Amino acid sequence: MKKIGKVCAAFGLSASLAATLLLGGCAKTDVGIDTSEELEGDIEEASADVGAAGDSEDASTDTGTENNGGVSSDTGSEEKALTETVTVTLNEVAHSIFYAPMYVAIEEGYFTEEGIDLDLVCGYGADKVMAAVLSGEADIGFMGPETTVYAANEGVNDAVVNFAQLTQRAGNFLVAREEMDDFEWSDLVGAEVLGGREGGMPEMVFEYILKQNGIDPDTDLNIDKSIDFGSTAAAFMSNSTDYTVEFEPYATSLEKEGAGYVVTSLGVDSGYVPYTAFSAKSSFIEENPDVIQAFTNALQKGMDYVGSHSAGEIADSIAAQFPDTDAESLETIVARYLEQDTWKSDLTFTEESYELLLDILESADQLTGRPAYEDLVTTVYAEEAAG
Repeated sequence: MKKIGKVCAAFGLSASLAATLLLGGCAKTDVGIDTSEELEGDIEEASADVGAAGDSEDASTDTGTENNGGVSSDTGSEEKALTETVTVTLNEVAHSIFYAPMYVAIEEGYFTEEGIDLDLVCGYGADKVMAAVLSGEADIGFMGPETTVYAANEGVNDAVVNFAQLTQRAGNFLVAREEMDDFEWSDLVGAEVLGGREGGMPEMVFEYILKQNGIDPDTDLNIDKSIDFGSTAAAFMSNSTDYTVEFEPYATSLEKEGAGYVVTSLGVDSGYVPYTAFSAKSSFIEENPDVIQAFTNALQKGMDYVGSHSAGEIADSIAAQFPDTDAESLETIVARYLEQDTWKSDLTFTEESYELLLDILESADQLTGRPAYEDLVTTVYAEEAAG
């Protein structure tokens, strides 16, 4: 039996609904992360709650031949399957079609098969997800892994370790007012663009692409970073801005209403980026390796399903998670994400991807230190799940 507790309200479809969601609170969500300044207060508060639970011994990096992400090496493949159903609270940063494999795992019953009764909660922001994980309110967090970097640099005692990576590309798109079959990034020079929040992953990836194309984000164009995520599509319809950076379903919504046209994918142009991952406190992983393995096994089944089924079949599978999105739009969005190779075939978080993540943070002046890959990532559970 699936147990979905405070399920996130799905992102709406039309631009008008985007405005409604803003009033209702859903638009507080940012698909990505919050800056270290925004995280600091939540981390300090959560750390006070957990006290000495995160002793530095929990972060031992004696990993032997496998990357155990600062957890003891007697975990992973040697663990037996769960012998009884265990309730696991998962706090997700947002409820988005971008995370389809996870919802497939829910709807196809894969968590139940693995003995997990999943309680899915929406954090409405990565800082809130991290605070929930640190305080013990959530067992597992789903957010941008850069949040774990910020937490490590803030000095949390019980490191939050990434054990499964879901998305490998950014999930947003550049939308123009007119169709542009021959779009080039140089077209943005001198333009007005609705961007993302300062220090958030969507905006950092956007600026990273601009810099890779020889464009200075501060001087060569005007990026409006003042509008909340979820309301940029509505703002784009009501002002004269040249471009807007949108996630789904907003990009498709603008196209359906004839108000904008997708001209390029930030996910394609930025290359492979570890955009979202599952993480838990080092102490939780050490104490519950069988739960982490079962959870990862269920996710891998969701990844396998997505890799072997059509956009229509995937859309049908996750439709119950997005009741406000019509079937045609849902399939269109899934197809767009499939086409750009959004989801990995396995859940392994590689060192190469981690270093690219740090480079992006550094490029955006959001990095105060470069924590070791071995301290914040473990691959043993993903490797076991992949077989």
